[in-house]
Amino acid sequence: MLVPTVEEADVVIYNTCGVKMPTEDRMIHLLRQVPADKRLIVAGCLPLIHLSRLSREVRFDALVGPASGEQIVDVVGRVLNGEKYVALMDSLCSKPSLNLPRVNVNPLVRIVPIAYGCVGECSYCCVRFARGRLRSFGPTEVAEYVSKNLREGAKEFWLTGQDVASYGLDLGVDIVDLLRKVCCVDAVGEFWIRVGMSTPNLLRPLVKAFGDFLTDHEGCGRVFEFLHVPIQSGDDGILTLMRRRYSVDDFEQVISAFRRVMPRVTIATDVIVGFPGESEQAFGNTIQLLKEVKPDIVNVSKFFARPGTEAERMKGKVELGELKRRSEIIARLAREIGLEKNKAWVGWSGQILIEEKGEKRSSWVGRNFAYKPIVVRCNEDLLGRFLNVRVVEAHQSHLLGKVI
Repeated sequence: MLVPTVEEADVVIYNTCGVKMPTEDRMIHLLRQVPADKRLIVAGCLPLIHLSRLSREVRFDALVGPASGEQIVDVVGRVLNGEKYVALMDSLCSKPSLNLPRVNVNPLVRIVPIAYGCVGECSYCCVRFARGRLRSFGPTEVAEYVSKNLREGAKEFWLTGQDVASYGLDLGVDIVDLLRKVCCVDAVGEFWIRVGMSTPNLLRPLVKAFGDFLTDHEGCGRVFEFLHVPIQSGDDGILTLMRRRYSVDDFEQVISAFRRVMPRVTIATDVIVGFPGESEQAFGNTIQLLKEVKPDIVNVSKFFARPGTEAERMKGKVELGELKRRSEIIARLAREIGLEKNKAWVGWSGQILIEEKGEKRSSWVGRNFAYKPIVVRCNEDLLGRFLNVRVVEAHQSHLLGKVI
């Protein structure tokens, strides 16, 4: 039986992440806070990314990987019987059923893992040590899961994976095939689909099919005009060191192609600052690229070497103070661009789906067709409703709207 607090639990399970050093540090801190009289199961990527540190700094009763699925029931039973258990061997090849029980944080939103693993070999990435090579769920399996959850009241689906553009390479299908299948499910009422992060090199061959789908009757009005395409660096030399398999020009062509089809598409990207060998000129190239492309959202990360990666052994490390300076410069530029892009939405009117409560009292957050967050104020319960609004004010992270 699930309980709401650690104090009531006999067994505590933490699903961990170790993608970045600060994240790993937070995970270790949380795990060390678990009371000594509780059985602790550490799940997720961290046991496969940094087992030596975990074993050295954390008291645990069991370890399982990020794809343990129904196996977790057996592991709980083992630790309750006093056994110390490690189950990591199958993590790189297992693929848990989509239909396992889950607790949904948001009653309207479902996170749908369409694949485990990836086909990349990025020199800084430790997640591939925990997730393994690509294993995709079949289009019919995903569509059936979406259909089931629509009947349960869900209205928004996030298709996720380490690289959504790689979906189906192991099955002979692609993400556009999947979207066609999912958008054709029988549904009572409207629903939206958000496509997750996609690398430029794998997205580029799909641009025409993707664009055609999003603008025809199949995808229009059901798939958010939103793209998360990470650039990581605006310098080709650094991209080569990162083993990213694309150039700056590839990235720009992908973004331009989608903007021709969807002029108001929301673009999110990721940038790593301070990668080994990143000179001031290389950093300047990243700044220049962001100024030219003007993505709506820029997720900035400082480079921290991860255990076992090629980048950990690279020379030319950037000092911590310089890392901080470069991160602040990119973050400031991202805020400026974000506000500029959002100001272009003032005066827009159209439909939004209210998907969550706002931070302030009587405020609600909805998303429009381009996945722009629009805050409206109302004393009524608006959760799950489709409303017509007009945008009246722009902020860096969101828009303010009035119900019309």
